[in-house]
Amino acid sequence: MSNNEIPAVITTAHLLLRGLVPAFVGCSIGSDEIIGGSSGGGVQASAFQMTYRKDLPKLGNGGGYTGKLSWNLGKKWGTEQSTLGASIALPREEESSDPKEYHRQCEEFWSSLEKAANQLISGNKTLKKYDYEKEEAALQELGKGIMDAGQCGARDKRRKKAEKAKKEGKEDAATEGEPVSVGHLLSEDGDTFVLALLHGTSLVPLSQLGSLKILRDNPKNESSIVCNKKKCEVTIKFCVVPLESNDAMDAVVTADTMELETLSVGACMSKDIRVKEGKDHEMLLQVYRRHLEMEALSTKEKEEKKATSAINNETTATKSPDDEMVVTAFEVSGSIDYNKLIEKFGSKQLTPYLLRRLENVTVKRGTVPRLHRFLRRDIFFSHRDIEKICELLEKWYGVSPPSEDETMETAGSDAPPSTAEKPTTPCPIYLYTGRGPSSESMHLGHLVPFLFTAWLQKAFQCPLVIQMTDDEKFLFKGEYSGENAGDGSGTEPNRTGDNLDRFANLTTENAKDIIACDFLPDKTFLFSDLEYVGRMYPNIVRIWKAVTVNQVNGIFGFDGGSNIGKIAFPAIQAAPSFGSSFPNVLGGGKSNAATLACLIPCAIDQDPYFRLTRDIAHKLVPRNHPLQGKPSLIHSKFFPPLQGAQGKMSSSDANSAVFLTDTPKEIERKIKAHAFSGGRDTKKLQEELGADLEVDVSYQWLRFFLEDDEELARIGREYGSGSGEFWSTGTVKAKLVEVLKEIVEEHQERRNKVTEEVVKKWMAERCITA
Repeated sequence: MSNNEIPAVITTAHLLLRGLVPAFVGCSIGSDEIIGGSSGGGVQASAFQMTYRKDLPKLGNGGGYTGKLSWNLGKKWGTEQSTLGASIALPREEESSDPKEYHRQCEEFWSSLEKAANQLISGNKTLKKYDYEKEEAALQELGKGIMDAGQCGARDKRRKKAEKAKKEGKEDAATEGEPVSVGHLLSEDGDTFVLALLHGTSLVPLSQLGSLKILRDNPKNESSIVCNKKKCEVTIKFCVVPLESNDAMDAVVTADTMELETLSVGACMSKDIRVKEGKDHEMLLQVYRRHLEMEALSTKEKEEKKATSAINNETTATKSPDDEMVVTAFEVSGSIDYNKLIEKFGSKQLTPYLLRRLENVTVKRGTVPRLHRFLRRDIFFSHRDIEKICELLEKWYGVSPPSEDETMETAGSDAPPSTAEKPTTPCPIYLYTGRGPSSESMHLGHLVPFLFTAWLQKAFQCPLVIQMTDDEKFLFKGEYSGENAGDGSGTEPNRTGDNLDRFANLTTENAKDIIACDFLPDKTFLFSDLEYVGRMYPNIVRIWKAVTVNQVNGIFGFDGGSNIGKIAFPAIQAAPSFGSSFPNVLGGGKSNAATLACLIPCAIDQDPYFRLTRDIAHKLVPRNHPLQGKPSLIHSKFFPPLQGAQGKMSSSDANSAVFLTDTPKEIERKIKAHAFSGGRDTKKLQEELGADLEVDVSYQWLRFFLEDDEELARIGREYGSGSGEFWSTGTVKAKLVEVLKEIVEEHQERRNKVTEEVVKKWMAERCITA
């Protein structure tokens, strides 16, 4: 097959994988010179079966394009070193006495690699293509490290053929070389992720790939890992599942000009693991090695090692030495230390006394039976100015704060409702939360803040505004292709080439899920930034005036390469913190929108937006505002992904999350197959040591969704000690499946009743304070 016949999606996927695998396992690319003669010292990919098939309809709409890629690492990786670049160890069948364990390790490797690939596809990396008249011109400028093993072999054959022809006095025009292209994938900070000679001639934008699936059901015919004393080889057979629109495959990356003076290849030549999913996989392998070590020790030695580990703060199942905590508005990774986060962000811990004050203005007013489980279990754990919100509500109800030694009635719903008359004036506070619509289906992690906000609304009987940041998602993830622009004909002659409308449509779909969370219709206003921003614009302008570019860049890490919309957006997310942004919604009747206090329930990674807001809030409100304009916040911990109880859940990997559209069978499959277990490898060890509840995803998810405190305590007690009904991972997972099926089924029933007409009513501008 000639280069011109290779589909652009396959060429693009090859390029992505040629950079990803070395970044995932921790080795440099290129076994020969690259860029100016520096040694690569890494490994070369070998491209096999560049032919493709479009015969996999079960994998996507219209079928999937398939390709194959292999890394032959040689004997030394299988004997002298069992790791790549001394980083990630590959599964070795000879080391595992249990075939199921070996296959499980292989599946974890493929699953993590596939997740990393799709994260790259949905990310913000820059893809460029450079055209050269001849292969030799590209090699002279960029070095032989841009070639894979197959390309090196083909080049050697051509050179030998040319030498033979020269000796025979013949001319071989084919040896002069055909035009070639080089692909260049860059990270957000401009470092080279991969620079490689392409097999095809065209590339498509990463966002147009759809998704990439690693085929691994049959190791003999599909993807495989062979790592033993004789050889070490990774072979990947993959399928590019197209987007719903086949037209998306027609978008191509236009040729660019190479700027050698700005080319940075240090990152791709590093032997460090360079993608988050690789680091996560390394952590899982360390956990497995830890289990093997524990099995090899006597009971006495195990206890001594456990005690020593705790004293010396050595690596445990929850952390690895390099597992540093990263929490920003755009990234959450590593093992999260929430006490350090409070110290770093300057917020305050939600104390037992503050919980009693919240109970005093909710449970004891008869609005809700008891405090939400998220409060009872320290899932919402941090705050800014909650005590001032309590003070406003106490004055509104005409009640005194509870005494310091008063007990909290969180165990049941027997607290007598207040006999005091309900206030006749509007509630002095309002709630503000939001959602960035990036996918059609929300997952359970997205549900957490909305469930809690719905409870707060009922508890406080207050208005709520919900911001849909469709503008933000376009600014950060939107794409443009000139091929998609209108040409003056058809049903959309004047359409632009971007996908802004996609995010506007996702707002409607996500709004249906949000409405299904059981908010109070008459007290809730749900709005799209693209539609409502005009009302907020005066406050947005005031915020722009009050905040410098250096402040925004310092908080969010923007630089000269960021589009101006990203730098401007924090003001748009800040604007709903001020009641005056909703003159008709919050200002009707007796309510004065400008002096309402705002409470924002959110995950703590969103705090940077509102630290900025609080710093300049006094400039946007009258002097009699009760909090000087500063929004109050209450922060939640992160809902962990299935693969590990750290970081937060993401939509990029379908197997890392339970989605609100999942069927009961899908829920059961995901929990049983992918929920990371803190249980021990054998029944004997489980009975001796019990499960590690801190890393066990099933138990952590039950903390979020099992309402019964006594049952949760019993599960934790029995699972943590390896005794009783819930002694094993299987029984705990079964309980979680039961709980999640009920929650998702009830949500789906409510969502099915939400039509587009219902959404329009919720998004209609109207007074919600009456």
